[in-house]
Amino acid sequence: MASFITFSLFNLYLALIFAALVTANATFSEHFAKTKLTPTARKMTRLHFYFHDITSGKSPTAMAIIRPKTAFGTTVMIDDPLTVDTKPGSKVVGKAQGFYALASQHDLALLMAINFAFTYGKYNGSTLSVMGRNPVLDEVREMPVVGGSGVFRFARGYALASTVRYSLKTGDAVVQYNVTVMHA
Repeated sequence: MASFITFSLFNLYLALIFAALVTANATFSEHFAKTKLTPTARKMTRLHFYFHDITSGKSPTAMAIIRPKTAFGTTVMIDDPLTVDTKPGSKVVGKAQGFYALASQHDLALLMAINFAFTYGKYNGSTLSVMGRNPVLDEVREMPVVGGSGVFRFARGYALASTVRYSLKTGDAVVQYNVTVMHA
């Protein structure tokens, strides 16, 4: 009789666990399977700033971390200032942090993977993420903005880059960015 009661209690225990798992899984899948309509109101922001890529001097902001025998594959890590003007001492509004690499064997095209981390005004603490191809010899290059944080949560858009100044001697560059993003 004792074994029958033990067997019955064990079966009841298994049935309760199974029911709890089925209920939990149903709740989980029902919760994540629902699609909710959200307001379509999105903000559009346009930004204009300058990216200072400094490879020379005592405090470079761009450093080659991979240097293969050919230029192809050269990878540069950056922590470049973003400013309101082309002058090196102008007001800093953020940093461009990430890397770029020479990703083409046939032309001068970079793979850019960069976060624009803003440190000034209402965008302080917010970021925009850019990842795309940058054919640096083109007058204007377009790269996608693939995300953002803070004020720029759910950001999608594009960045237009154009070189303002480049030194063959030092490798230093100033690049103008015009960025248009849609965000929450």
